[in-house]
Amino acid sequence: MYALEAKDLRKRFKDVEALKGINLRIEGGSSFALVGPDGAGKTTAIRILCGLLAPDSGTVSVFGSVPTAGEAKSRLGYLSQRFSLYGDLSIDENIAFFAEIHGRRDYTRRRDELLEFTRLAPFRDRLASRLSGGMRQKLALACALVHEPELLVMDEPTTGVDPVSRREFWEIVAGLSRGGMTVIAATPYLDEAERFDTVGMLDEGQFLAMDSPRELKQGFAWTVVELVCSDARRVARLLTSPEASAGGIEAAQAFGDRVALLAADGEKAKRYALSALAAGGFELVSARFAAPSLENVFMQLLGGAQK
Repeated sequence: MYALEAKDLRKRFKDVEALKGINLRIEGGSSFALVGPDGAGKTTAIRILCGLLAPDSGTVSVFGSVPTAGEAKSRLGYLSQRFSLYGDLSIDENIAFFAEIHGRRDYTRRRDELLEFTRLAPFRDRLASRLSGGMRQKLALACALVHEPELLVMDEPTTGVDPVSRREFWEIVAGLSRGGMTVIAATPYLDEAERFDTVGMLDEGQFLAMDSPRELKQGFAWTVVELVCSDARRVARLLTSPEASAGGIEAAQAFGDRVALLAADGEKAKRYALSALAAGGFELVSARFAAPSLENVFMQLLGGAQK
């Protein structure tokens, strides 16, 4: 039996077809990342998988039952994209409140375990409204886990959270996964998706690809030449001109201060790029061949390389 199974899920909001018949099977004890740009359908999919939104067609089962069934609900924990805790309650009081919602009366041992696990124990009397973004998300995670679910579903849990808190949050989630919990998370951050067993790349309501991070990258067709340079976006535009195609460059993707060139012949593309940057007066810090990243894979699937 799968921890979660979805068949041909479709959902439309007026003129927007948010989901176009997606299928998903997630084995118990595994982790799955749902990635995609804004408007890809991630939140719609997550809400349907949790039973918070009804699909127009298709079915969802959680451990063999519909997610709104009592048994399925008790086996599922949900962490929403938005802060949904009570600011005028303390950390302790928020966890107690969610335990009682789930019908748990003897929750003090579990609450203490979660406070230690999330490193919130020293702050247990602090009001939720006075917590940092990272601490709020760890509290939300504790509230989602207080009834001891077997499946944890999260919708962009680290959006707007600082990088250090993001890392701490995912270290905590990794501990849950190692302990046998099934974890599903929607995220816009592909570096976060690297942590999962399987990644589903979603755009415009349908999956473009679904596999392990390793397999997705191994199946990437191009050599990657990474340039660290000034004005990366202008460089990416320069290196996607018709002349750049003659130089062997298939596509260019800008990421911060870096440009990833995709080419069948990496040496030829590198020579052309160095010459073009020198002629254009751009400062080049380094140029090297790099292993493909999930960003490279997804941008290419999206057609988002500036071509």
